[in-house]
Amino acid sequence: MTHPSGRRRFLNQTGALAALALLGACSRTGAVGPAAVRDQTPDATVSMSLVQAGFLGSGGGGNGVLRFRGQDVPFGIIALGVGGIGASTVEAEGDVFNLEDRARFPGTYAQVRVGAVAGTASVGEMWLQNEAGVILRLRARRAGLMLAIGADAVRITMR
Repeated sequence: MTHPSGRRRFLNQTGALAALALLGACSRTGAVGPAAVRDQTPDATVSMSLVQAGFLGSGGGGNGVLRFRGQDVPFGIIALGVGGIGASTVEAEGDVFNLEDRARFPGTYAQVRVGAVAGTASVGEMWLQNEAGVILRLRARRAGLMLAIGADAVRITMR
């Protein structure tokens, strides 16, 4: 059994890694949101499924499909974060901006989140941006019971 101080150290390290990834992505690429993609046409679309759980720190994983230039390309997702309690599933779809080349899609994306989900009721958009400047605007449907305030680092890898 893991000692409580070891668990606390793991949560602190996980939170620190997520915060560093978030700060690094934001400092290189600027603000994420509607203003960042104003007057732009999406380069691709994505759909994804993710399971999240949290108690102070949060984590999750899942998979998705990038639809880029007539091809469906599968990818994997690993998310680590700080803040939140509970568990939820997320089904998301949306647009991809600043993607001239498919090779720029994988990477670490920063996401800032605030929200709550109870049962199948949730609202809002999620905005993510990676170190290459690729921006995801996602409409998400969540199910479960979770309160979330914090930041995530989302790692996308091609399959």
